[in-house]
Formats: sequence, C-alpha cells, structure tokens
Amino acid sequence: MNLPLFQVLRTGAFFCLLAPLAGSSSVNNWLEHRAPERAPAARPLQGAKPDPAVIAQFGLYQSATLQKLIDAKGKQMTAVSDRPGDYGFTVVDSPVINAFATPDGHVYFTRGIMAYFNDEAQFAGVLGHELGHITAQHGKKQQTRSTIAGIGMILGSVLAPKIMQSVGGVAQQVVGLGMLKYGRDDENEADGLGVKYSTKIGYDASHMADFFRTLQRTEAQSGAGSIPTFLSTHPNSADRYTRVKQLAAQAKQSVGNRPLAVNRDQYLRQIEGLTFGEDPRQGFVESSVFYHPDLKFRFPIPSGWKSQNSPEQFQMAEPNGKALLVFLGASGSSLEEAGQSLAKSIGLTSANASKTTINGFPALVFEGDQQASDQSSSTPAHVLAQLIQDGKSIFAFVGLAAPASFSTYAPQFQQAAQGYSRLTEANKLNRQPEHVHIRTAASATTLASALASAGVPSKRYEEMAILNGMQTTDRLSKGMLYKVVGK
Repeated sequence: MNLPLFQVLRTGAFFCLLAPLAGSSSVNNWLEHRAPERAPAARPLQGAKPDPAVIAQFGLYQSATLQKLIDAKGKQMTAVSDRPGDYGFTVVDSPVINAFATPDGHVYFTRGIMAYFNDEAQFAGVLGHELGHITAQHGKKQQTRSTIAGIGMILGSVLAPKIMQSVGGVAQQVVGLGMLKYGRDDENEADGLGVKYSTKIGYDASHMADFFRTLQRTEAQSGAGSIPTFLSTHPNSADRYTRVKQLAAQAKQSVGNRPLAVNRDQYLRQIEGLTFGEDPRQGFVESSVFYHPDLKFRFPIPSGWKSQNSPEQFQMAEPNGKALLVFLGASGSSLEEAGQSLAKSIGLTSANASKTTINGFPALVFEGDQQASDQSSSTPAHVLAQLIQDGKSIFAFVGLAAPASFSTYAPQFQQAAQGYSRLTEANKLNRQPEHVHIRTAASATTLASALASAGVPSKRYEEMAILNGMQTTDRLSKGMLYKVVGK
C-alpha cells in the first residue's frame, strides 16, 4: 500500500494509518509501529540508516540482491565524491518511478524505477545524480525554502488548504523528508555530478541520458497530467538529453583508453522476479471497495472519492478537498484504551464515546472538535472516529471535515465503517502481484515477435517496449535478454 504518511499529532509523532510494513504479514508490527519525531533541517549529514518515517511511508523492498547492488555502488561513489560522508542507500517498496535523496544524506530508489533501468550504467548515472544532490547540498537549500513534493501524494491537489491546515497542519507536515523539487540549476549540477561519479567508478554515463528518454515515454504513455514522479520532482528540459550526452562524451575522453562498463545482462539478471506495479497483497481498490488480502478485510470507499495507499494507512479524500477519511490501526488492549489514546493523539476536546456494534463487530464511536492550534488561523476540524475490534486487532475510521460542513459528510464516514467486513472471496484473497521476468531471444527477431512468443498480449507491447528501453520494431539478436511482465 502506497499512501502518503502525514502528521496530524501535535506531539510530533506520526499518525500511523493502514497496512503491515512491506515483507511482513504481522498486524502487530503495523499497529505498534511509530515513527520518531523529525529532526531539524539543520542536522548534520548522517544518513547511513534509512529514516524511519520514509520506511513507514513506503516500506523496505525485500531483495538482498538489489540492496547489495545499491550499497556497493553507493559506497564506491561516496569514496570518489566531492563531499565524502556517512551516506546510506535503500530500495523502498513503491511502484512509482522515482529516486530521491534526503538532506540527512540518504538515497532512496523505488522498486518502480529499478524495473525501468536496462543496465547498470543507467542505474549508476541516476545514483550519481542523487548523490550529487546531497554533495551539492541542494536539499538543505530547498528545505529552507520549504518546497515539499512527496512521492505519490494526493494531499496537495485534492485537499483544500483549509482542511489540510485544520488537520494538525497537514499541508506543512506531509513527510517533507527531502522529496523536494529542484530548479534547473540544481538539476544541471546534479546531472554533471552524476556523469562525473558514475564515470569515476567505471560506467558509461551516456546511458543516463538514455534513461531520461525512457521516462519521457512513460509520461507520454500515461497521458497528460500523469508525469512520472521522477520528472515531477526533477524538472525535465528539452536539452537535458543532449547536455548529458555531451557531458558523458567529455568524461569518456578524460579517462583515455579505459573501457567504461554498461553491464546490461548483469543488471537484468539481478531484477528477475522484481515486483512490478501495485502489490495487491498490500491492498487494492476495485469497484469502489478497498480489499486487503493479507489482513483479510474489505470496506467501501465513498463514491467518487480519491484514495491512496501506503504501508501505514489508507486515505480517502472528497474530490474538492472538503473532507478526509483515514483508516488506521489503533493500539491498545481494549477499545476504551485505544479510543482514549486516539482521541488524545488527534487532539480532540470534549469527545463523548459510546460502545456499540458495527456490522457485528464490537465498536466504540466518539465525536468532537480538534483543539485549535495557536500556530494556525484555520478552523479546527470536527472529527468522527469509529473503532472496530476484529479479533485481536483494533481498527479505526477517522473522518474529518470543517464544522460547518461536517453533517454533509458524516453519513459517508459512517457508511464506510458500517461496510467493514471479513474478506472471504477467493478471487480477492488470492490476488497476486505481477513480476518482471527476464527472457532470452531464441533467435534473431523483433522485440514485438519476442513478446508474442513469450505470451505477452499485444495491447501491452508498447508498455513492454518502454520497459525495455526499445521500440517494438527493434531487433534482438539470438541469445539477447529482454524483459516481460507477468504473474
């Protein structure tokens, strides 16, 4: 589940919402997880360990092979960088195509971007680019300007400012851990450093430019308004491809006759079995219903509302930003204890609780106004919390809206909770994610013919061509590796 983690607690702890951390089906880990308070932006570079808040938002991607790759190449680059430091490198469990660096000195690659690289040289170029943002201290500059752009977040475009600010300052607090938009000058500098660092550790940096074209093709395939997150947080330009190619050619001349690696086959073999796209095991939406196969529950989503998912929460937002409904795990040994903790965390005043049953489950319901903040001029939200005890687990639906419009949305908050039930449909319980598989061309042929031989539906040919960084008419030699996607 890949929903943005956001902060609504005035205590500084993160308001953790739905789903187990990646690689774990234990609901206890999910319910007990709490991310620490964020350190000030001015903290020194000490990013050897991933930030708990980033992992809470995305989850770790469980692949020893890919983690070993990013660790090894990251350490090599750190050693030749302009600002050696205690940096860290992590692959996170998100299907979006992105890589980002946090100002504390940590680089994150999503499994989504790992799927679209077609050789180690492309991977190394982007890794050098992100390390370049750290060594050039771009993140610190951006933090001082408070320019925050999260990965996969809908809050900025969906929630109206009044509601965002009323919910504990969501607009200001959405995991601003370095997923920052960079200007043209910073991007050009990071591109140059990416070329420099990847060349220094022995890779052909021209392949970094080729990857930018792959990103542009994913944007065109997705349609207007669906810009890949990497391009959203790393503004593209018409001359970027040409500029990086020129920089790479100059870097190649600087190393003389030393051969520069591409390592296409080696990289492709390392991503065999990589999870591709959304992982339905962590929850999925179908026909306005949210299903969670691993935790075996389901509930309806208010009609027409937008939703997003992460390892810690499921969020539903009224399209015009007038209401928000979040689903979360509530910790406590009883409904009463969980309710008291939740009310305190949200900052409710005069919340009257009543025990009841919801769809046959023991439940606790309370309603109240969020305490006004001295730091905000916005109207505090009115809140309806509905806690459900399902076996040993306690879940909560928390609905928030401005007091004046709360009565309009309360029925939708209630309907979502009343629709909570155990998931029993086999076709939902057994839903599996797709994976990247590496195939070998049996003879000289076109990519389209190879895809057909591999059983890929023709409607996915263009998608697979982009994934391979090729055109469907490109020729494969006998024995050449290529990617397909399937169960």
